[in-house]
Amino acid sequence: MNSDYRIALIRELRDQQVRFAPRPKRIEQANRAERLLCEIDEGREYPFDFLFYRITDVRSEVRHHGLIKGADAVHDLRLFVEDISDSTNIRVDEVGEPIHTVEELSKLFNVSTKTISRWRDRGLVSRRFLSEGRKRVGFLHSSVERFVAKNRKRISRGEKFSQMTDDERADIIEAARKWAAQGMSLSAVARRVGRDMGRSTEAVRYTLKNFDKQNQAMAVFPDQRPTLSNDDQRAIYQQHRRGVNLVTLAKRYGRTRGSIVRILNEQRAAKIFELPLDFMHNDDFNKASLADEILGPMPAPVTPPRKLRAPSGLPAYLASLYDVGLLSREQEYHLFRKMNYLKFLAHKKRDALDAKAPLVSLMDEIELLAEKAGEVKNQIVQANLRLVVSIAKRHVAANEDFFALISDGNISLIKAAEKFDYSRGNKFSTYATWAIMKNFARSIPEEYRHRDRFRTTGEEVFAGHQDNRANNFAEELDQQTRQTQINRILHKLDQREQEIIIRRFGLGQSVEPSTLKEVGEVMGVTKERIRQIEARALDKLRLAAVAEHIDAPE
Repeated sequence: MNSDYRIALIRELRDQQVRFAPRPKRIEQANRAERLLCEIDEGREYPFDFLFYRITDVRSEVRHHGLIKGADAVHDLRLFVEDISDSTNIRVDEVGEPIHTVEELSKLFNVSTKTISRWRDRGLVSRRFLSEGRKRVGFLHSSVERFVAKNRKRISRGEKFSQMTDDERADIIEAARKWAAQGMSLSAVARRVGRDMGRSTEAVRYTLKNFDKQNQAMAVFPDQRPTLSNDDQRAIYQQHRRGVNLVTLAKRYGRTRGSIVRILNEQRAAKIFELPLDFMHNDDFNKASLADEILGPMPAPVTPPRKLRAPSGLPAYLASLYDVGLLSREQEYHLFRKMNYLKFLAHKKRDALDAKAPLVSLMDEIELLAEKAGEVKNQIVQANLRLVVSIAKRHVAANEDFFALISDGNISLIKAAEKFDYSRGNKFSTYATWAIMKNFARSIPEEYRHRDRFRTTGEEVFAGHQDNRANNFAEELDQQTRQTQINRILHKLDQREQEIIIRRFGLGQSVEPSTLKEVGEVMGVTKERIRQIEARALDKLRLAAVAEHIDAPE
């Protein structure tokens, strides 16, 4: 099939409409171009201004002289319709009539797929539709009917696409009722009736859907499926992430596989729009010539770093920090610029993502860029973990949980890495030290305030007060109440958030608390992603605890 335009003016019109015309306008122009194509006589010649007006409904400001051969106009108008429809990202379920594939037309007319391609060159209008997240060539039922009506001598079996008589339509409805009463689905009935009556599956499906739409009280397939709620759609996405296949989900929720794919893509797009892609802008990001340099490997330090050995007797976590070398100023700048550039690219691609018709390839690119940005951030954070320990040493007090203090400092370090403006020339350690100490200054006095409530003198201890403690049964009842409350607020989270919280804090039976890395390996994502989900889940739990009137530390 020849896909090159023969007329430069029509190709230029295509380029202009794809770039500047709004989506509804492009859909309208594709329809106008197809109607015009059916009217053109290949043996005549036409002025381009006439074609331009019929497609756009606008008079051209520039007068074009010369005539265009009808055969060339037919060829280019068909390409124009396909290219314009390709740019609109129309989903199959948005179209109000059946759509046929090349293979279906080949079987219907008993010809080869090459013959179908030759028919496209002769004016059989094809379009591109989104189906299961991919672009596919398809033919509107009405387009095929128009082509058959105009080329009956060329298509010996074209009679199958002629308009049905009322008697034929009634026979299809009656046969469909018989099979539907036996519990067969619409798709299965359409295939069976089409085979028995010598009609295409899509023609039968279209006839049944049209009949049901116009006769709801007598519908062959009354639509009794409840509308899927947002919770249902999120549940479908979570189940698919856990390995449930499309066929099972389609049966479980009474939907077609195409509908399930659409829901999965929309839910995935919603997750992508939640990704934290804020970045520190740099003018270098707009220079395409610097992309390879920015995304290249980290430069080697000018002076090789001195290898430090961990002092003996250190806990495993503290000893492991000595395995990661410190960053030079040049390496630090490179990593921060790379991390923010990856976020910039992901943010730019996300702006082009259509939440209702997301392209799978585009979502793959965005997620890959976000994951790479997370890996670079982890590299920065790991190189600065010893900084947190050194600051925590200076702030830890007697009976203070040293590792809890380090955990708080690590969170401050991560937040600092996301907000650090590397373009100012400052060292990250300076900015991170300020952020960590500010957090310690805010949190430590709060802990002392709570501690002071329970401090007492020796005289008060032996003052001889009455023992008001509850008995063992009351304590057990309190514990059961707390467990019930915890289970209730845990159900405010989605399945993945519940699993992460349970694994991280060891809430399940015989489940020990796990590290971020361990949870990430089990769930197949990075530990930074686990950290993000955990933070979001804890925020939800705090709100749920307030709603349940559960006492929690402020």
